[in-house]
Amino acid sequence: MGEIVYIKEFLLAFLLFLGFRAWRNRGSGLIWNWPLIGMLPGLLLNVGRIHEICTEVLRKSRRGTFHFQGPCFANMDMLWTVDPENIHYIMTSNFRNFPKGPEFREIFDVLGDGIFNSDDDSWKDQRNVSRALITHRSFHRFLAVISREKVEKGLIPVLEKAALENRVLDLQDLFQRFTFDSICQLVTGYNPGCLSLDLADDVPFSKAMDDVEESIFVRHVLPEKIWKLQRWLGVGGERRLSKASEILDSFIIKYIAMKRNEISRKNGDWNIENENGEDLLTAYMNLGDRDDDKFLRDTILNLMIAGRDTTSSALTWFVWLVSTHPQVENKIRDEIKTIIPSGERRGFFSVDETKKLVYLHGALCEALRLYPPVPFQHKEPVEPDTLPSGHFVHPKMKVLFSLYAMGRMESIWGKDCSEFKPERWISEGGRSVRHEPSYKFLAFNAGPRTCLGKEVAFTQMKAVAAALIHNYRVRVVDGHRVVPNCSIILYMRDGLKVRVASRWSTN
Repeated sequence: MGEIVYIKEFLLAFLLFLGFRAWRNRGSGLIWNWPLIGMLPGLLLNVGRIHEICTEVLRKSRRGTFHFQGPCFANMDMLWTVDPENIHYIMTSNFRNFPKGPEFREIFDVLGDGIFNSDDDSWKDQRNVSRALITHRSFHRFLAVISREKVEKGLIPVLEKAALENRVLDLQDLFQRFTFDSICQLVTGYNPGCLSLDLADDVPFSKAMDDVEESIFVRHVLPEKIWKLQRWLGVGGERRLSKASEILDSFIIKYIAMKRNEISRKNGDWNIENENGEDLLTAYMNLGDRDDDKFLRDTILNLMIAGRDTTSSALTWFVWLVSTHPQVENKIRDEIKTIIPSGERRGFFSVDETKKLVYLHGALCEALRLYPPVPFQHKEPVEPDTLPSGHFVHPKMKVLFSLYAMGRMESIWGKDCSEFKPERWISEGGRSVRHEPSYKFLAFNAGPRTCLGKEVAFTQMKAVAAALIHNYRVRVVDGHRVVPNCSIILYMRDGLKVRVASRWSTN
């Protein structure tokens, strides 16, 4: 009997000890640090609102930096940070010590050896070639033609039909179709025709991209051993990822074969520059030494994921913000009036015209600040290092930037950081966009890895935004819930359900 009492007392003391340790190591009050299992339970319990949790934790942490401790057996230690000095140090000052690294490449293995996964000489070589092609006048002519064509012949007809029928439209789905058709044509030269009047449900490539991104997100929050076991067993998110990867590969291989046949039919005249410019696949094949299927597959997939997802995400959040801030909407319309003759019912705008829209550019930047398409990214140090905030990092630790949380930090953007204020991006004279350092505004990355497609993205976003706001009134359906999803791309979990009305309707 006495032994049972001693055992009970021992268990009670042990539980009290565990409870005391958990309370003492409770992090920032939102994620508790339990013995053995660390903070993983808190992360998994809050994964549905991970962006908000990161924001709350980092607001309460010293210098916006928080040490997340995973289970002692899982190699999940992470340093979360939004400190601009840390980010500048990692992305620029000590760039060489913070490459993507082998673990990043394994998590994002579906991207192959493309530019987003590569480091060192491979990355430098790919970046130099991509920069030369994307900044070439031939591609910019092609970009201008495609942007106008997709708005005039793709987007406007769908919006007109929805307005005429007064039916609910999912703008997120519409923008995904728009950007998918656009980037597919810019990269491969072929139009898959997803943006049609009937908005058919069957877009397997687009669905496969979503499955890939959600599965990669899960890899970030599960211990590595667990998701690798799932991959080996072929279950859960890893099963979806495998099937999605097969769909992406078959789609891209088909377009590579089509391009080879097209080139063959032209009997060697295919390298003559087209007056409307040329797609990137043709340009890469024209280089000769970059004509193998593996390189082309990885390059095309990297470019298409970057172009389709980030732009459609940015447009979705931008339109929602503008539609819920009538004063911003009116200012954008007033600015658009200054670039067209009085009273003209212009359906679309040229690249040269949208370049003059300073306030619109500021509003897009503000939407990107609050709702960055890529809400987080991570790095790993090659050598042990101490960040400007004083936090120590080592090669087994991930350093994670929360771009979503950065836009909501008073220490970075001031007390009005949670407000949608395009004016914060406009110069005092109102004639130019105010520059913010990239380590503060990280939507297009920073340092040597600054996004090469920034100008392409703004060209497309302005073309869509100007046409939509000038010609239509967009209102979110009553009761529709707008919350972020859980993925490596910041989409709305339930889409963006709206009704559109023509501003020129006589009804």
